[in-house]
Amino acid sequence: EDGDKFDEEEKGVSTDTQTFMALCSCVPEDRATQSLLNKLIRCSLVNNTNQVEVLQRDPNSPLYSVKTFEELRLKPQLLQGVYGMGFNRPSKIQENALPMMLAEPPQNLIAQSQSGTGKTAAFVLAMLSHVDPANKWTQCLCISPTYELAVQTGKVVEQMGKFYPEVKLAYAIRGNRMERGNKIQQQVVIGTPGTVFDWLLKLKLMDPKKIRVFVLDEADVMIATQGHQDQSIRIQRILPRDCQMLLFSATFEDTVWKFAGRIVPDPNVIKLKREEETLDTIKQYYVLCHNKEDKFCALCNIYGVITIAQAMIFCHTRKIAAWLAGQMSKEGHQVALLSGEMTVEQRAAVIQRFREGKEKVLITTNVCARGIDVEQVSVVINFDLPLDKEGNPDNKTYLHRIGRTGRFGKRGLAINMVDGEYSMGVLKAIEKHFNKKIVKLDTDDLDEIEKIAN
Repeated sequence: EDGDKFDEEEKGVSTDTQTFMALCSCVPEDRATQSLLNKLIRCSLVNNTNQVEVLQRDPNSPLYSVKTFEELRLKPQLLQGVYGMGFNRPSKIQENALPMMLAEPPQNLIAQSQSGTGKTAAFVLAMLSHVDPANKWTQCLCISPTYELAVQTGKVVEQMGKFYPEVKLAYAIRGNRMERGNKIQQQVVIGTPGTVFDWLLKLKLMDPKKIRVFVLDEADVMIATQGHQDQSIRIQRILPRDCQMLLFSATFEDTVWKFAGRIVPDPNVIKLKREEETLDTIKQYYVLCHNKEDKFCALCNIYGVITIAQAMIFCHTRKIAAWLAGQMSKEGHQVALLSGEMTVEQRAAVIQRFREGKEKVLITTNVCARGIDVEQVSVVINFDLPLDKEGNPDNKTYLHRIGRTGRFGKRGLAINMVDGEYSMGVLKAIEKHFNKKIVKLDTDDLDEIEKIAN
């Protein structure tokens, strides 16, 4: 009922259904899983070079960006908590968002921020700053799309509030049973839409008219599930008109904008300025093959000539990924396998080992096409070209896949395995979409392979 993760929903479905789900790159529940995965594998803030665009509802407002946390005039115990978490200075999203979120009177905010930029810490700091610990009732409410994401947000509240023990936290999540008539005394409640809805409207454990701050986290995930969207809107409608609304989203698609427009009155907006996605630092090639065995032989030839720090290989299905991992292991390669049936914690452990260089090759399905930055990745190989759920070329996934190389200003190499006319048609469509030539590579010509490496 609370948006249980994609991995759990997969159990018990037919093999055909699993294959179809594995081919889909944008399953809504998997967005939530990916978000959780990013939270688990981030040991530090992403050094985000994207510029942000700030759209204030009142252009004459004196709101400004801050370069230090001291400028925000935080309560000493909160400043101590911020520094205790390892934040030395505000991140890009924090320096622009915090002055708006901490302003008096309260300012509504819609903010776009990629994973790892400190957005959770930003809205948690805003919630804790607005709490009056003398009042023993819920004043700040935050909704996350899944149990696991709510727990992760709660951990940030606990860490940041470590030196502010007067402020208490309650989790409105599955398994946390409450009796009707017992009013919640904790000032901050973090939860999932279903349980929060029950606590507010069915059990009446919280007085909605006393809530001062309402945070909707991972809005792009929330609106992907109709039930979450409906519950979120119904919750927002019973809150006071002057309740501060803070909506955070990783993406700003039209659906997010429409949803935000329905529930956030007169918002300030912070969004990433769109930079042209560039493939200039990535050399792209394709290899003609007949079948998966032929692809594997080509892969071995490439590995025999090019000195590769680390590589990521993308496959369509888990079955192919597992087969390839077995074949490469037999050849003596250090291989890690990442696929959808693993728990999020298992995936995070695999990615961490790969980051540390304990395995040189990471074989995966689309589950980690986004959000994984490993500086040593020099080659991305599309063992299978990406298709959407209708079987058409998936340009966005292709970009995210090969974007795992050529990062941090370095040059990268992308090699696509093509088998048959249909696969060649997909490649040509991708080539046309990005207006970038993908050059044919003969993997039997060792001199040619050496040239591309240099």
